[in-house]
Amino acid sequence: MKIVPLIPENAPFSVEQRAWLNGFLAGVLNRGAAASGAAPAETKRPLLIAFGSQSGNAESLAKRLAREAAGRGFAARAAGLDSLQPADLVKEQNVLLITSTWGEGDMPDNAVSFWDSLNQNGSSPKLDGVQYSILALGDKNYGDTFCLAGKKLDTRLAELGAKRIVDRVDCDVEFDDLAKKWSANAFTVLSGDSAATSAAVVGAAEVEETGYSKKKPFPAKLIANVPLNTRGSSKDTRHIAFSLTGSDLTYEVGDALGVFVQNCPEVVDAVIAAHAFDPQAVVALPDGGSVPLREALIKHYEVRNLYGKGPEASLTLTAFVENLRKLQPRLYSIASSIKKHENEVHLCVAAVRYSSDGVSHKGVASTFLADRLPLEETTGIYFHAANHFRLPADLTRPVIMVGPGTGIAPFRAFLEEREATQASGKNWLFFGDQKRASDFLYHDQIIEWVQKGHLTRLDTAFSRDQEEKIYVQTRMLQAATELWQWLEEGAHFYVCGDAKRMAKDVDDALHSIIQTAGGKTTEEAAAYVNQMKKEKRYARDVY
Repeated sequence: MKIVPLIPENAPFSVEQRAWLNGFLAGVLNRGAAASGAAPAETKRPLLIAFGSQSGNAESLAKRLAREAAGRGFAARAAGLDSLQPADLVKEQNVLLITSTWGEGDMPDNAVSFWDSLNQNGSSPKLDGVQYSILALGDKNYGDTFCLAGKKLDTRLAELGAKRIVDRVDCDVEFDDLAKKWSANAFTVLSGDSAATSAAVVGAAEVEETGYSKKKPFPAKLIANVPLNTRGSSKDTRHIAFSLTGSDLTYEVGDALGVFVQNCPEVVDAVIAAHAFDPQAVVALPDGGSVPLREALIKHYEVRNLYGKGPEASLTLTAFVENLRKLQPRLYSIASSIKKHENEVHLCVAAVRYSSDGVSHKGVASTFLADRLPLEETTGIYFHAANHFRLPADLTRPVIMVGPGTGIAPFRAFLEEREATQASGKNWLFFGDQKRASDFLYHDQIIEWVQKGHLTRLDTAFSRDQEEKIYVQTRMLQAATELWQWLEEGAHFYVCGDAKRMAKDVDDALHSIIQTAGGKTTEEAAAYVNQMKKEKRYARDVY
């Protein structure tokens, strides 16, 4: 098998330049082989790496594996499920599919239409001849719905005649190692030549990461922690800002910030006391090394749901630590444009505090940022690209943004970006919270945008200011005629916030508006929304 070197993605070239150079190198090597009398390179085996992605993890992984597969001699490409039909799988024949799970076991947004096409009554496609394997991304905290989208796709593809070449792998939040093993097994089976594949692995080794990333976070200094709610609010929402000075990092609006956090020492002490452990006992860390137990529980392990468990207190220290999960960084929607705030990144964070059965609970990350990280101190950060959640490249396009509560975060960033780029397209914001007087986040900045005409229309919904609960979806329905007109003008529609209720209610309202104001049937409205998704005009950043 001939290995063609690839220009690494972090090389200082544009996408077009990198593609041209890769083609040029392949051509030179082939001509060199021909001139020396060597046999021409064998025909490359096609490989489709398809992804269903909500937050961007599956997409990033699929693109990375496509580059690796190309280095191993495959004619590989990565594609979102929203750009594919089942017939495309039959054409490609060799398919690796990576998907996350969204909401309560649902398909991610960009996989919904593909899933529906696999389940059409009476016209389900035949997938005989297709070889496939699935990598499912998920979070075990979600119980029965863990990796459910991947499980559903795996079962359905097999039912339709596709051949599973490698068993599905279900990944928890730490998926890198399992993904590498899964892809290596799949590449070996698909190549049909384990010796050649082993040699190719050496030739296609990943370029060593340079700069800062999740594996090597930047120690960012906290430079702002400002309460956004005023007296009378039942909430505690903070404007958080980090300095990027010295990092050479940048980001796009729509992206998320990964923040490395620590557990509350009081909670950790309660856990240790409940199990009668020695806080200074040395324990192993998830990534190697060892430290005293108290430090390990503050900085390295999840401690949620670990105290008040009765029989659990009799566990040995070793068994206790072996059952712990690694403390994960938290992702937050970025609330700023770097064009407006040079060398800074901003967040909008709601501090979670509540009592249940007489026990006080704190959100690990939110209270770390609100209460326990002092100004001028540092914590690790990295950027997580959200390619599915982007402003339109056409600056004349209208945008409609629905973001109640902390869902305002990416839309503050969008509006700052549109202002900095002098985008001429209209901007419409739906914002809601409990009380106008105390919970109108970023009030002064938003009202200034309205007065300047930068924010073409603002609709607010403060649910506790009157007897009848009013939400953002209520305001959408009240503005149905104009909202439909904006959609027909090509507006991009964005939603950010709570996935369980708000995002579903907003989606229902959108379908209803298309039916009533647009004069569509239920089926036609669903098709209209699916077309918006395919055109990247309907995007959600939900959690």
